[in-house]
Amino acid sequence: MNDVFMIAARRTAVAPRDGSFAQIGAADLGAAVIQGVLEKLDLSGAQIDEVIFGNALYGGGNPARVAALAAGLSETIPASTIDTQCCSGLDAILFGASRIRAGEAQIVVAGGLESYSRSPLRFRRPLSASEQAQPYERPPFTPWPDRDPDLIESAAALAQSLGVARYAQEAFAIKSHAKALAGNFDDELVRVAGLARDEFARSLNARVCSRLPVISGDQVHGLTAATIAVQADAAAAVVLVSSQIAARLKPSCAIRIHASSRMGGAPDLPALAGIAPVKKLISGIPRKRLLACELMEAFAVQAMAWRDALDLDPLCVNRSGGALSRGHPIGASGAILAVRLFHELKHETKGAFGLAAIAAAGGLASATLFERM
Repeated sequence: MNDVFMIAARRTAVAPRDGSFAQIGAADLGAAVIQGVLEKLDLSGAQIDEVIFGNALYGGGNPARVAALAAGLSETIPASTIDTQCCSGLDAILFGASRIRAGEAQIVVAGGLESYSRSPLRFRRPLSASEQAQPYERPPFTPWPDRDPDLIESAAALAQSLGVARYAQEAFAIKSHAKALAGNFDDELVRVAGLARDEFARSLNARVCSRLPVISGDQVHGLTAATIAVQADAAAAVVLVSSQIAARLKPSCAIRIHASSRMGGAPDLPALAGIAPVKKLISGIPRKRLLACELMEAFAVQAMAWRDALDLDPLCVNRSGGALSRGHPIGASGAILAVRLFHELKHETKGAFGLAAIAAAGGLASATLFERM
């Protein structure tokens, strides 16, 4: 079985919905990162075996194929789009790695692309000529309406059940923004529409947070705009190669996919689904070698619950901020975690581990352990 290495990783900045990328479709964002991730490698487009991207909001079709063609890749290269909602971008990378491990590919470009701003309006067809088409916000994620909660309401209930106070959630968000503002992302960002930084990160403080109304939950534990990741637009991509290709190319940095885990959990407790796969991954490694953890911050309470349940060193978690300070471009978010890890781990010594973990509606979760080679 082949080892799989990530040898390049780039992303666009993340722009809030209706921000700097408001006029740019998901496939165009994807094309930009495909070009960006390949530009410094000694590869021709024809050498790529496959393109796999995650997406959640495109509305059907195959935006990975559109992005690959728009990026100028050969028409002979197949492309696939997968939808596991928030897990899509990381799952696309794991699916690409599986292709290489199986010997069916040598070089795969994988990642995620998403545009909340340009996502289609959704309607259900009427059942008869006398009825009107009915708009809807999202599809069902379980067959049981009573176990398919609104994610914000579910996170608010989690905060109350765990006793995580609003001020503690806001303190976590404030730190996320501060780390993002201090971070250096020059090497990982592909400029689109002139945007060279994540657009949402700002100087946040407790006084500003205290004035925000509660969106869901009670006044003591409730969620506010500061503790929920904003809807956003972005794309991210990595280049995955076999050990043979890595030996030939001799990249300046190679990050091995050490192990991965995809699991399901209780559909009505989606925010907790990521704990089990991470525990499975990190149980077999020396914790002192786990130096960087990119945990999805869909909600402050969710990220805090994971950190505490997994006993992770806070200094290792989201070292340059997370989705609370960037935004949540659903199908791209997991791939952004992988890109961030690549650029965090390249500054570490050989043998350092990095963790990426994300959960999705319906009680799904994906986690990956990367190793600096």
